[in-house]
Amino acid sequence: MFPRNFWYVAAWDWEVRRQELMRRTICNQPIVFWRDSEGTPAALEDRCCHRHMPLSEGRLIGNSVECPYHGLQYDASGACVLIPSQVNIPPQACVRSFPVVERNHWIWIWMGDPALADPNLIEDFHWMDDPNWRAKGEKLDLEGNYLLLVENLLDLTHLQFVHRTTLGTEAISGSPIATEHDGDRVRVTRWIMNSPPPPFFQRAGGFKPDQNIDRWQIIDYSAPAFVRLDVGGAIAGTGARDGDRSQGFSMRNLNAITPETETTTHYFWAQARDFALDDPTVTELVFRQVHTAFMEDLHIIREQQKNISLYGSSLPPQIDFRQDAGAVQARRIVDGILARERSAGAKAAE
Repeated sequence: MFPRNFWYVAAWDWEVRRQELMRRTICNQPIVFWRDSEGTPAALEDRCCHRHMPLSEGRLIGNSVECPYHGLQYDASGACVLIPSQVNIPPQACVRSFPVVERNHWIWIWMGDPALADPNLIEDFHWMDDPNWRAKGEKLDLEGNYLLLVENLLDLTHLQFVHRTTLGTEAISGSPIATEHDGDRVRVTRWIMNSPPPPFFQRAGGFKPDQNIDRWQIIDYSAPAFVRLDVGGAIAGTGARDGDRSQGFSMRNLNAITPETETTTHYFWAQARDFALDDPTVTELVFRQVHTAFMEDLHIIREQQKNISLYGSSLPPQIDFRQDAGAVQARRIVDGILARERSAGAKAAE
């Protein structure tokens, strides 16, 4: 159902704390998170091997997690280190542990074969803590399949209709899209030339309503569900399309999309900018405007998912258009990854 041999964002750094156990389901797997005495995050299968009690209902004893049912304790490797009722600890008394890395204000988890968990494979989100940028974000709970959100972010035609009061203008849907595909990555580029600025750009960039701009949307997808957007605008005709953005502003919209179940998703996002770095009011303005737009997206996707679930196996085939080229490629990439992982699993079982 989900690609496994990838790093996913599991939490914001501030969500995982010392002396507090946090349960979160990722790819249909319940996991308990905490920090050890050195502040290092850890993650175990949220299930006692004895009677399947969630360990997240227990407590930390030193650097071990104590099951609240019969007092078994587990270290960060998943090994049971104490059984109160007996001295001998069987070797099979253990639960699965997960590799975790803290980077760019996010806690990352590897859901697949731990031998393949190379931290160098973690996606680049350096804008989150780069001193030349300012970023603010949040975690949202999406009532929909994670790939519906990937599709949403790869086709911004919907801005014209869903986000009329923030990001949309009438010029978006008629502007051409260019789609590039390289391995497990997709880039979708759209330029909206010599058109009025949307309300958000007027507030954040200081453009006047009657001052036309050249606007760009450069969207980079990487498997299984990471989407980074380079967005911005500059005064029309000042060379932005040729690389001179000095007469406008740029932002990065950063999205880490983590499956919870088949129909629910953990949505981690942040908006980063490289202008007005010392003005916290701009940080809050940018965050609030994007938050408003994303809540509209969550409503759309929730209603999509309701319809898809209602139809079930009788769901008619969907019709794709030219604007869907990036989303179609992303779906194919995920399908290919799942096929490769199934094949590898079958060979390992032989």
